[in-house]
Formats: sequence, C-alpha cells, structure tokens
Amino acid sequence: MPEALLQVEDLSVSFRSSRGILPVVDKISFNIYPGEMLALVGESGSGKTISALSLMGLLPAPAAKLEGGRAFFQGRDLFSLSEQQWQSLRGNQLSMIFQEPMTALNPVLSIGFQLAEVLRRHQGLSGKPLRQRCLELLEQVRLPNPEQCLRNYPHQLSGGMRQRVIIAIALACRPKLLIADEPSTALDVTVQAQIMDLLNRLRRESGTAVLFITHNLALVSEYAERCAVMYAGKIVESAPRYELFERGSHPYTRMLLRAIPQAQARRHALAGIEGKPENNGMTACDFAPRCPFAMPMCHEQSPELYRLGDNHELFCHLRGARPELPAPLISADQPEQNINAAAPLLRVNALCVSFPIKGAGLLRRRTTELKAVDGLSFTLEAGETLALVGESGCGKTSVGKALVRLLPIKQGKIILDGETRLELLSGKQLRDQRGNIQMIFQDPYSSLNPRLSVGESIEEGMLLQRLGRNAAERAERKSELMRLVGLPEHMLSRYPHQFSGGQRQRIVIARALALEPRILVCDECTSALDVSVQAQILNLLQEIQRRKNLAYLFISHDLSVVSYLADRVAVMYLGKIVETGSAEEIFSRARHPYTQALLSAAPKLGGDGTRKLHLEGDVPDPSAPPPGCPFHPRCPIAQELCQRECPPLHHFSTSHSCHCHYPSD
Repeated sequence: MPEALLQVEDLSVSFRSSRGILPVVDKISFNIYPGEMLALVGESGSGKTISALSLMGLLPAPAAKLEGGRAFFQGRDLFSLSEQQWQSLRGNQLSMIFQEPMTALNPVLSIGFQLAEVLRRHQGLSGKPLRQRCLELLEQVRLPNPEQCLRNYPHQLSGGMRQRVIIAIALACRPKLLIADEPSTALDVTVQAQIMDLLNRLRRESGTAVLFITHNLALVSEYAERCAVMYAGKIVESAPRYELFERGSHPYTRMLLRAIPQAQARRHALAGIEGKPENNGMTACDFAPRCPFAMPMCHEQSPELYRLGDNHELFCHLRGARPELPAPLISADQPEQNINAAAPLLRVNALCVSFPIKGAGLLRRRTTELKAVDGLSFTLEAGETLALVGESGCGKTSVGKALVRLLPIKQGKIILDGETRLELLSGKQLRDQRGNIQMIFQDPYSSLNPRLSVGESIEEGMLLQRLGRNAAERAERKSELMRLVGLPEHMLSRYPHQFSGGQRQRIVIARALALEPRILVCDECTSALDVSVQAQILNLLQEIQRRKNLAYLFISHDLSVVSYLADRVAVMYLGKIVETGSAEEIFSRARHPYTQALLSAAPKLGGDGTRKLHLEGDVPDPSAPPPGCPFHPRCPIAQELCQRECPPLHHFSTSHSCHCHYPSD
C-alpha cells in the first residue's frame, strides 16, 4: 500500500461557550491515500466540517480551540505551520470546497476576480493566460456562458451556479488533497454527476485525494472507496464502501441508511432518529440515549475499538451483532391528501420572468434580456405537493420568487382562489396577501438576518401581519414552532451563526410556518439536511400538510425526495415545463428525453461506481435559447424537425403530458 498522503491521529477540537468547554471533535484518526476518496458522513453537528476546517487551519478562533492530535500532509505537520506557510499551502496543494457558496464568495467582487485571485497568488498567471485558465475552469464545471459569468457577481447566479464557481476555485491549482464539504448540495443531478466525474478524473490523472463530506449516502455508495461514519465528534464505524452499505453494523449507521427517502415508502412516515447528537465524554457511549439496542453497559462505559475485518473498524458494545431494527415510531400509512381538482387553490397562466442584460462600458446600456421563466403554466390545489425539478439555472427558483412577488413579473397571471390576481397587487393589498404564500429559501444563512436572534426572526413576520394578540401569545407560538421543527426552545435567544447548516434550515421552516400560510414554496428546503434530519423534516411537512391542508410547490434537485413526497412532478428546462405528470407516471413512465436523462443521472443507493449516462454538451445560454425545441442541441434523438419547430403538447393521460416531437414509448 502506498504511503498515506494525509495522516490524522487523535484529532480533538473544543468550543468555548456560556456552558463551558464543549468537545466537538473527540480523538478521531484516519488516513487518506493518493487518488483515494474517503467519505465522512454523519448528522449535522457531528463534527465533520469542524474536522475539515482544522485540517485547513481555519478554525474560528477564539471560539474553537485545537485540543490535541496531529495531522501530517506529505510528511509535514500541519498544526506546526506558521500563517505564512498556511497561506502558501491553502488553495494550492490543499484546497477546500465550502458548504455554503453565498457566504464563501465575496459579494462585492466579480466571479472573474475571485477565480483569478487564486491563480495569481499560487501560479503567477496574468493577462491572457490568466483569463484563458479562468474560462477553462468555468467550462470544466459546466457553467453556461463563461464569458458573461466572469463579469457577474455572486447574487446574479443561482445557488447551483455559485456552488460550481466554488468548485472551480478549489480545483484551480490542481491540489494534492481536496476537502469537499457538501460539494453537491446545491447541484442538480446532471451537474452533480458531471462534477463527480470531474473529481474522479482529477484523482486518476493527478493522484488528488478527496475527503468527501456529505449527507448524500447514494453518492457515497457510488463514488467513495472508503467511508467513515461520525457521531457526536467521534468516528463510530469505518469500512470500505461496499462493506459498509452491505454489512454496516453500528446501529447509527443502519438507522442512517434506513432514513433515506425512496419511492416505495410513499405515504409512510420515514424512520428518522429521535433526539440529537450529544457528546457525553468518555464515560458512556454517546449514541446510547438514542439507540434502540442500548444495554446498561452502554450508559456506563465508552465502547472500545472492535475489528470486523482488515479494514472494517467499529466502536460498539454489540461487537458486530445486527439485531432487527424496530419499526418507526409513526408507522401508519398516511392518507391521501384532500385534493379538490375542480377548484385549484392557485392557477398560474403563461408566467414570464426576465432579467435585462447590460453591456460593458460606462453607460452599460441594455443589450438583451434573459428569459428565466418563459410562458409557464400550472395549477396547485389545496393539500397537494407539486414538485418542480430541473437543472440549475432552468428557472425553478425564479418561479418560486415570482409567486411570492420577490421578482418582477413581465407577463402572465397568478390567480389565488380563482379570483385574486396576485400579479396586480401592490402596497397594502400585497402585504395583506403575503401571509397566504410563504417561501423557504435555498440558502438558510443568507435568508436570516445575522443581527436578529432566532426568536426575533420568527416573530418579525407575525408582527407585520398582526398575528398574536400580545407578546405572551407570540412567545407561545414561537416555542410551539421550535418544538415543531425539532429544536429546543432555549435556542430562540441564539443568533444564526451559532447554528449548524441543518439547524438554520429548520429555523427558516419555522419562520415560514409562523404566518400560517396556505401555500408554501419550498426551495431546496431539505438540500442542506442530513438524511436523519431530512426524514424528520419530510415527516413534519407531511404532518402539517395533513393537519392544515397546505399546498406545497416543492423545488428540488433530489429526485429520491421528490419520488417520496410529491403528488405531481413538473420538469423544467430553459424556463419552460417540458413534462408534467403524477409522481408514479414521471418516475416509471417518463416520456421526454430530458426527464429520462435526469432519472438516469440520479445517484442510487448501492451503486457500483459505474459511469452514468450523461447529457452531452452544456445548458444553452438562457439569453440566447436555441430555435425550435430548446433541448435539441443535447437531445440524443433530435431530428431536423426539432431544430426548426417548437414541439407540440402530447397528452398521455389526464395528468401526464410532455412537449416533444418524438416522445418515448
């Protein structure tokens, strides 16, 4: 076996807080070898990101402190480096893809400047070679119109596009070790597959090793060589990928795998993991309070290392025994939603949203426009979940923001209750209607005011809409909402930076529910959550929907979540809906080539790492869409007719239709 590129021994990190010293990483050890991908999985708050930040010399001081341990990168002791040595290493030989792209990018600097910065610093590039390398990197991560992207600022890009910019910056200097912290969180399945292929190519060609931090277990099962499961700051099980997914032995590992949403579990509550991770120190097993198989000794002493094989290590008193997991606490079938097809709650007709594109120069005159949403129509009924899926930049988020009137509408109608024209409202009339449609935004950190406590953020909308007769009533409502999303009430006084990414997402959900909306626009609301918390949130959304007959417009790129949650699915491409149907029709009888490509690219649990069937080419520039069928430049069955004429609408059932000249049988 080759010498390890990175050796981590007994790494320990603690946080200082009002409650004293809190251990967040507790004596973890692992090696990574050249060209290898080691996946680090576990719930939000288990210490994965803090472990990565410590290896990058980026621990947030003075709150975080390195308590002990050693880390050797190519033989160099990372924890003994000076700041100057760190600066020459970070972004060059050792690079990181950060979890939240909006906070990782500087909002006042262009994409081109931020991408060029690392190349100037570490490779000394300038002038034309520098610009050429920047364009090459943006093309590698499949960003449409790289020339325009270099001039754009972070707020002008979608969440998925910002994530690809972060990946391009991290890959710029072809690092020896890449720490990828949730690199695919904001990416759709086709780009996700392309990025994972790019990482695999980088590993093969230059021997780059990847520490892959993720909650997407399907991706891990297809791409990683080894997997380590973290819980409460400790690694509780590690094994080769195939062995962990086939014979994972720790109860926590098994319960994580069971929490993954799948189509066959529709109308059943998902098996989440009750409680939250807590480090109990050295006197007991940290997982014992949540473990269905906990024995008295589990509460009294910490488990020692047990080897199930040459590369399979386990910290558990069960020592590899696999008793049958109990059924979920809420296991009853969920009833069908109360949907009244004769009277849609919301009707959207020929919706168009566009953005002006201005030229370069002092005057920056308007040169053309980008049609983010182009003539889109759909209905949404009370108690129904309509999923909107498609690649990053196709206009999904623009649809959601247009519904809540956060984007100007060029033309079209948004009709609530068959009579209220939302697109015509303004001033007080619009404010009075805002409580009916609320939105859960994609990036939880940037959608929360950092200067307001969680309680103030939740209460803000209640005050504006005059909900609650007094402060005591509003306080009770805030406490109820925190309990509803699985957070303790005492956290109401905390600020957004004091929470993990998954916890912030739950806070955003609580804030949206505070106004008791009738329609909830969920923009990637589970993308930042690990599978156990995701299961809790999906169960929560379904429980609230049953109780209040809420309608959901569920925007997502996670097709496993969509197959589990959605009643109907609409597939978007370049601002248009190309196929719509019930969830069962879309996932088992998709007719449009684009829908079929999305389903093919989606990672599947238990994958063997074989190459995906990828779409050829890039998403066309939305400001200059191709004539005829917008999908024809990438379509494997395109004919000459597709280049000339827009495809007609074909109906296959009362709920299933698609726009295609040659729909599949």
